[in-house]
Amino acid sequence: MGYLFRENLRQLRSQPGVVVADDSVFQLPEKVLQFGTGAFLRGLADYFIDKANRQGVFNGRIVVVKSTDQGDTKAFERQDNLYTICSRGIQGGEAKEENIISSAISRVLSAKTQWSLVLDLAKNPAVGIVISNTTETGIQLVQDDIYQWPPVSFPGKLLAFLYARYVAFGGNPEFGVVIIPTELIADNGKKLESIILELAHRNGLEGTFIDWIEQCNFFCNSLVDRIVPGKPDETRLKELDEELGYRDELLITTEHYHLWAIEGDERIRKKIGFYGIDEGLIIEPDIEQYRELKLRLLNGPHTLGGGLAHLCGFKTVVEAMSDPFFSAFITHLMESEIATAIPYDVRPEVALAFSRQVADRFRNPHILHKWLNITQNYSAKILSRVIPTYLNYEAKNGYLPEYMTFGLAVYIYFMKAVKKEGDNYYGRLDGIPYLIQDPKAPFFYQKWQMASLPDMVQAILKEQSIWGRDLNKIDSVHSSVVRYLQSIAQNGINETLKTLLERTEYAFSQS
Repeated sequence: MGYLFRENLRQLRSQPGVVVADDSVFQLPEKVLQFGTGAFLRGLADYFIDKANRQGVFNGRIVVVKSTDQGDTKAFERQDNLYTICSRGIQGGEAKEENIISSAISRVLSAKTQWSLVLDLAKNPAVGIVISNTTETGIQLVQDDIYQWPPVSFPGKLLAFLYARYVAFGGNPEFGVVIIPTELIADNGKKLESIILELAHRNGLEGTFIDWIEQCNFFCNSLVDRIVPGKPDETRLKELDEELGYRDELLITTEHYHLWAIEGDERIRKKIGFYGIDEGLIIEPDIEQYRELKLRLLNGPHTLGGGLAHLCGFKTVVEAMSDPFFSAFITHLMESEIATAIPYDVRPEVALAFSRQVADRFRNPHILHKWLNITQNYSAKILSRVIPTYLNYEAKNGYLPEYMTFGLAVYIYFMKAVKKEGDNYYGRLDGIPYLIQDPKAPFFYQKWQMASLPDMVQAILKEQSIWGRDLNKIDSVHSSVVRYLQSIAQNGINETLKTLLERTEYAFSQS
């Protein structure tokens, strides 16, 4: 079985299960500079650009800059920068799959050894877009010198590129670029812009250049949403190789669902040049709705279901969703509580449709997302993803959301550390310890030593660093949490969940 490379594309075009671009794609000019070689960018941003090229819309390729020392670029060289995107998922309850050989990338450059080629790209008038995914730690201000070869940080590298472009075109406003970071932080574009401007001042760069950055370049906030596990394990990779008929060292797997929301107006749509090729690519002046939908209806149920699923004995999301009781809990949680109380103006039908998309994604048998991984930094996730919705529901309705309250009680129970080893704290399920990966573990370890359960719950609910406020001040929170914890201790987590569902589902049927 041969490897994937350009010469065997003609043969693969006759294969019905693989989408392959025309040879003409290799003649397209380079239009995009991308910082990051990782699976996520290749499975989302590069997916859109490849699709646009196949539709004859964008007609441009990507130069990728590898910024870290880890790994090498040899696989890209061997495969002519081609790689396969294998998407697998559920859409409208139906299985959906697609295999695409992406030809979006033209070159992969190492920042460490080929920095001069990156700066040469600044002289290319066709380059109009910069994309990045350098992890959340990449968008940080560090002391950096843009004349280093290369600069240390991603913002330093980007500033050096922008300065080289400014010099190459004499500050011509026509040669500014659209910069779209995809790092998972709020206001990622604006934060990157502020760091770039501060670095420009610290490097003593001229005021006319700083004006050019601000007036002629566009830093767009963006939100990305697609699960891209990346390269599968060896067993699964071998199966896919057999199915496709070739070896691919760069093959990545993704879920079918994909969203890239970019903050911008009609001018940004025109500058980007591939708007309209896919309904998952959104360019609007305000993308906060998409951020709220993802944070509340995807991340929120993940967080509230994390401890519950683990305590029920489920290892992966899809395994838990095959259980009728857990699946009913997640469905009611999303549709009857979270979707009705998102702290942002979202139309009910939009929230409901998004909820059902999320349920499809949770049931995807090809994405083995582990619950214990989801419970990492549990406390911070509860505060950011759940509490705003919880408080908004109570304020709107005058009573507590039952499923969310149960989820908070389960979180407290999951955080019951029974063993301490060094700096690590462990809970226990059926005699087997599990690591509590949360900075608040010492706090819960201490509180669970209290003899009185009601007193312990009161002390925990009072902790504003966890909840953002004293939850004891909301009527019935304390008594409800105590009741759920007592039931879990006496009857077990599964029976407590079943009792909750029987009581609330009967109430739904009577309303």
